[in-house]
Amino acid sequence: MSKPPSDSPSPPDGRQASASKEDARARRLAEALRANLRRRKSAQKPGASKNQTADD
Repeated sequence: MSKPPSDSPSPPDGRQASASKEDARARRLAEALRANLRRRKSAQKPGASKNQTADD
């Protein structure tokens, strides 16, 4: 019944750390996707095809 104090807080701590890392990664991914969409939209305009080749 009595769990060691060092063992109890460890699992949730690790989960929180990984979750925050995933959160940051997801945010960066979302920002990158939005930036990509903006670039594609601007590249669709006439004369902005140079942007697309540089992106690829």
